Amino acid sequence: MAAPSAAFVQCRYGVALHARAWLVPRPRLRMTPVDFVIAPDAEGAAAAAAGVLVELARRGGHVALAGGSTPRRAYELAAELEPDWSRVDIWLGDERCVSPDDERSNLRLVRETLLARLDRQPTVHPVHTELDAVDAAAAYDEALRGVVLELALLGLGDDGHTASLFPGSPALDERDRLAVSADPGLAPWVERVTMTLPMLFAARQIVFLVVGNAKAESAHRAFVSEPSVQIPASLVRFRKGPTTAILDRAAASSIGRDDSALSSPDA
Repeated sequence: MAAPSAAFVQCRYGVALHARAWLVPRPRLRMTPVDFVIAPDAEGAAAAAAGVLVELARRGGHVALAGGSTPRRAYELAAELEPDWSRVDIWLGDERCVSPDDERSNLRLVRETLLARLDRQPTVHPVHTELDAVDAAAAYDEALRGVVLELALLGLGDDGHTASLFPGSPALDERDRLAVSADPGLAPWVERVTMTLPMLFAARQIVFLVVGNAKAESAHRAFVSEPSVQIPASLVRFRKGPTTAILDRAAASSIGRDDSALSSPDA
């Protein structure tokens, strides 16, 4: 398969990538299909994710943002490319139950990398971490009632978790609540509030951003292997079409490892 031009990727994602990227066809006969966008490096992956965010900012709507270190550069680029986010409502896919000024806070990450760089601000819906985790989750669940996400931007942990949905967590069985409290599955060892599968399923667009060699095995298990509660990210799929996974070449190194339906970009 010939690789699409960089212009094709720019058109699809509304942003010029710093380096060449290509689309890999999703596996055939998949119950939960995934479209892959493979960038040569982390900067290119961040640029592709920023393009998705810019499109959302320009059309408006509700978005769930990922925390952690991976999306930091994507948020910076998105703010640079589109400084007007006044049509957007920002929610957090998950939050650590710490002060908003704590370095572990996902709200702080969003504030420093995105909000502080904008000319016109979105409406931000924080998790009330001054409450205990159960009460904070109940308040977020109530606030999310009636909300349909235009976009859910998600990350992927080495263990296959996404948001704060960890392997084998009881939160994966939740079918009614839109947000619940969750015990930490890894550091930082603080209680969490996380969106649940029903909330994420209902999003009109689901995009994963995954970079680095350390994520290669979990990316394969999340996006190519059969869905499993031991890999929560494998359960999060857009119900009306393919989910998109944006990966750098390092994170994608195991994609297609044992699946002939994934062809080389230069094939």
